[in-house]
Amino acid sequence: MRKFVPLAAGLASVALLSGCGAGRSLDRARPDEFAVARQAPLVIPPDFALVPPQPGAARPQDTAANAQTLDALFGGAAARSPAESGVVADAGADSDDPGIRSNAGDPGTTVVDKGSTTRDIVAAPEGDGQDARTTAN
Repeated sequence: MRKFVPLAAGLASVALLSGCGAGRSLDRARPDEFAVARQAPLVIPPDFALVPPQPGAARPQDTAANAQTLDALFGGAAARSPAESGVVADAGADSDDPGIRSNAGDPGTTVVDKGSTTRDIVAAPEGDGQDARTTAN
């Protein structure tokens, strides 16, 4: 039995090494990665959907960047649903005052005094808060 093991190992190694020879399976036709062939350049076909600009018409590039961004993100203006229209109408969309910003600082406008602390917070300069201090009233 001891003589049979080396003989079997030798035969197995010969069988395995015979697969490394030039057999039919290794000589298959495959593309040569070093052969470079010239191809015709790409041709861009004309765009027949383009029309010449009309005199006096607005240019599409003249829209504001903000409007272009909103159109790209949300798909432009969409019609409101009946439910949304109802909520906006109930909130008083037709009774808005276009001059409300000029009336906000008017001395005749009734305001609620929130105290000096709130006024100090609103009037505080911008910053990271490193110089912030509190005082007891």
